[in-house]
Amino acid sequence: MKYIIVLGDGMADEPIEALGNETPLAHAKTPVMDSLSKRSEIGMVHTIPEGMSPGSDTANLSVLGYDPQVYYSGRSPLEALSIGVPMKDTDIALRCNIVTISEEDVPFEERTIIDHSSSEISTQDCAVLLEAVRKELETEPYRFYVGTSYRHCLIWDKGDVVELTPPHDVLTQVIGQYLPKDKALRDMMEKSYEVLVNHPINIERKKQGLNPANCCWFWGAGTKPMLSSFEEKTGKKGMMVSAVDLLKGIAVGAKMGVSVVEGANGGLHTNYEGKTQAALKSILEDGYDFVYIHIEAPDEMGHQGSVERKVQAIEYLDERVLRPLTKTLDEEGSDYRLLILPDHPTPIRIRTHTSESVPYLLYDSTAPRSEGWGYNEAEAKKSGNYVAKGHELIDYLFRR
Repeated sequence: MKYIIVLGDGMADEPIEALGNETPLAHAKTPVMDSLSKRSEIGMVHTIPEGMSPGSDTANLSVLGYDPQVYYSGRSPLEALSIGVPMKDTDIALRCNIVTISEEDVPFEERTIIDHSSSEISTQDCAVLLEAVRKELETEPYRFYVGTSYRHCLIWDKGDVVELTPPHDVLTQVIGQYLPKDKALRDMMEKSYEVLVNHPINIERKKQGLNPANCCWFWGAGTKPMLSSFEEKTGKKGMMVSAVDLLKGIAVGAKMGVSVVEGANGGLHTNYEGKTQAALKSILEDGYDFVYIHIEAPDEMGHQGSVERKVQAIEYLDERVLRPLTKTLDEEGSDYRLLILPDHPTPIRIRTHTSESVPYLLYDSTAPRSEGWGYNEAEAKKSGNYVAKGHELIDYLFRR
């Protein structure tokens, strides 16, 4: 038996008037999920423990079977594992987004945050910008490391786990009240703007109608993570297929395999086919029992506030991941159990994460069911199936 999770990051949402009061998941054309739902168990699962922030970090730990209340030590440290940062026990890791803030002639704290991803800037361009920041701002306690796209890392030697605000939580808002209370971090953010605002890459981006990547934004502080081995915990040899450092870092910490897929960038036009083929290779050829396919695009489109693009991201997941995945497994005659779900909602209305429960679909190729429901938030709620502790859902997949 092979075991697969397909995770559509931020895929859950609220009913939207422009979609006839349907959610993007209900509105999207998803023939593969429609077919699977008729042969599957569906229900709702609560992935965010009470009192914890509704981030992809806590939520994906839950889906992988790690109780965030036990294992969570901050978001950026998990990403640091993926980048290969050799964290000391005294280090604090912080996410360093390179974001877009407004450029009007006002004091720094009166500027507005426009885009948390700087028009989904490429890793190649962003690495050049981060190097410019590093040359001007890096000192003995603070070290910058390149990640993926707009997502990078700052290591603070003998630092503190300070309270910081995710940029995607305050889009379109004036930044003053959300800047770090720590003076050194705040000063670095302001100086990074001075370094980047007139950088040649940003001048060219504006000519092309793209948002400039003009300011570092620190958040997600935490200490060195201590995850137990996924294989020792579950008895399954696991592989992670994801474009984002957070998920790859969780996998590194859990001693899972990590697949590097060319062209996988976490955006709407990521390499869906390459990720699917990497997943199939891991379980059909390379001896892995379990694969986790993480698709970031629905979450990114939710943060952008684009209804059309979020629907498209869900349709791409269905057509370009689930169709070839299930077709190949069925043609190979493989027995498999497949779990499809979001990690958390990212409602278009607010452009950030919420803690509400999310719909799951659990399919067993050896025991197909006969049901009348579809896979979306409303149908999953009506099913009556509910998993209150998200980290226990993986037991349903493994039938433990």
